[in-house]
Amino acid sequence: MESIGQGRLVVLSGPAGSGKGRVLETLFSKRSDYKYSVSATTRSPRPGENDGVNYNFITRKEFENYIRNGQMLEYAEYCGNFYGTPKDFVEDEIKKGINVILEIEVIGAMQIRKKFPSAVLIFITPPDYKKLEERLRGRATESEEVIKGRLLRARDEIILASEYDYIITNHDNREDEAADDIIAAVRAHGLRACEHEDLNVKFFG
Repeated sequence: MESIGQGRLVVLSGPAGSGKGRVLETLFSKRSDYKYSVSATTRSPRPGENDGVNYNFITRKEFENYIRNGQMLEYAEYCGNFYGTPKDFVEDEIKKGINVILEIEVIGAMQIRKKFPSAVLIFITPPDYKKLEERLRGRATESEEVIKGRLLRARDEIILASEYDYIITNHDNREDEAADDIIAAVRAHGLRACEHEDLNVKFFG
């Protein structure tokens, strides 16, 4: 997949409360050459979720077949359910010159790092811990226990941020800047010297 086309695989991670969803909405409104990769899962749809939009909802047997046949770019199991990225969609879009966004957990991101070194790994973070807690509590949709769990998990995720290629801070009401930073990071990644190993061939045959 890495040697095929103009598009690029872009991995986006960040703790709950980092504002990834709004940043991506802004990004997709700006650029038609970026597309979201819908993950597959074996869990049941929640109220308001639609198949093919929020997730591709499949059976455990189907998911295991995908794994067995090497059709998952990455996958992980949480709370008894599988979550993963089907490979075919990503490869097809990249061949068309589309930059495919994977919004995944840090575990999946590290899997992608090993399989596809040319992927762009971007970590989205809020300005600081205080702002993260403020955003999570501001939702007013989760229990105190869930909020504390998310804050603890955020610490573990942020520790791994240094493993990413780029770290982008998403400030309140500045999603437009964060989206522009993603576009700039993807462009910069393509300008690295290691991306132009055929330069001597182009000039000297």
